[in-house]
Amino acid sequence: MTYIPISSAERDAMLQTVGVKTLDDLFDAIPKTHRFPQLDLPTALTEMEAAAHLADMASSNENVRQDLISFLGAGAYNHYIPSVVDHILRRGEFYTAYTPYQPEISQGTLQAIFEYQSLMANLTGMEVSNASHYDGATAAAEAANLAYAQFRGKRKKIVLSPAVHPQYREVIRTYSQGMGLETVGDDIENSESGPEAVIPHIDEATMLVTVQYPDFFGRIYDYADLIKTAHEKGALVCVVANPTALAMLKPPGEIGADIVVGEAQPFGIPLWYGGPYLGFFTTKKSYVHKMAGRLVGETMDARGNRSYVLTLTAREQHIKRERATSNICTNQGLLALAAAVYVSVLGRQGLREVANLCYQKAHYAAAELEKLKGFSLNRSAPFFHEFVLNTPKPAGEINRYLLDHGVLGGYDLGPGMKNQLLVAVTEMNSKDEIDTLVALLKEM
Repeated sequence: MTYIPISSAERDAMLQTVGVKTLDDLFDAIPKTHRFPQLDLPTALTEMEAAAHLADMASSNENVRQDLISFLGAGAYNHYIPSVVDHILRRGEFYTAYTPYQPEISQGTLQAIFEYQSLMANLTGMEVSNASHYDGATAAAEAANLAYAQFRGKRKKIVLSPAVHPQYREVIRTYSQGMGLETVGDDIENSESGPEAVIPHIDEATMLVTVQYPDFFGRIYDYADLIKTAHEKGALVCVVANPTALAMLKPPGEIGADIVVGEAQPFGIPLWYGGPYLGFFTTKKSYVHKMAGRLVGETMDARGNRSYVLTLTAREQHIKRERATSNICTNQGLLALAAAVYVSVLGRQGLREVANLCYQKAHYAAAELEKLKGFSLNRSAPFFHEFVLNTPKPAGEINRYLLDHGVLGGYDLGPGMKNQLLVAVTEMNSKDEIDTLVALLKEM
């Protein structure tokens, strides 16, 4: 956007209007001793010196792709990203975070978002997808907003599986506490309980049941009975899904989910120290007017050509204000483009190969780790590419030992789950790396 400064005459007119003579007069409320304090700044650097200084600062970080072998997941995963993803993202035509409000000059961006929506709807087995959310946790919380709007506040109970990502549950509680909603499920004594422990909490006051697929501990459950019970009680069901796993699992839409949300970081987005990430949100057409977030639709222009526009915008804050479906007023359009490029480049078969590699390598790692004295697996259900490893020593102590040897260990599930690590394996982990992990734990 072009910066056009004001002229001296315009500045004088503004000062006269507010009743002061100079710009300094605007700051009279601030004591002179504090108005323009001397800043203790070092001598200015040249561009070359500044670049070298910043590079030196950045080198203090450990880089997963260059310096460490990573087995850390818990919602953010180290996947291979084809070079074409970054190449497309950095093209000037796409490289913006701005929402494409002007369709006449934004057809390329709008079509890319439309393709992303189509891909995510197809992957999840749902009918409609929005243009994105900030991250998976935000998308899960917005599912609660949809359910609340659907029942017009007559139902105020959310049943959360304790096996939903703990940070997702925190965000959902943050959203719901100001709305007078009740969240239950966290009080289930065993956080590793399956769907059978959640079902008794579902009743006629329940507006939404939220489960994860695979769950936070990597396990794959059949939610058919839970979904049936929820629907019999009149409640909606939200499934928090791992998009990579959906390449080899039955889509949530086919098992009866009403809303499918999740984190699309595995689709072409680096770890980036926790963000920015990409939340996806898909649902049934019947709930589209209650769905939060931007929505791109396909239409015909005055000349009969296919075109794309932001549609159903009356749901949104910039039009409906306090009656909007959500107070979120932006999207992750650039990262949605990354996901669309990633999925398009890999294709259906490529996605299945990535999922299968994750599955096979994780099961090889689990089998080898289980052979170690003092180590065991929680095998209450099949798992995808993450599993809980019971350890003979505190998980934090094990992770420190591994890090000293260039390995980023699993997610420490303590203190609630003492001596337990959540280990993640992706296609990026070679057999040699897995064997290195096993050897280090054996030595320890």
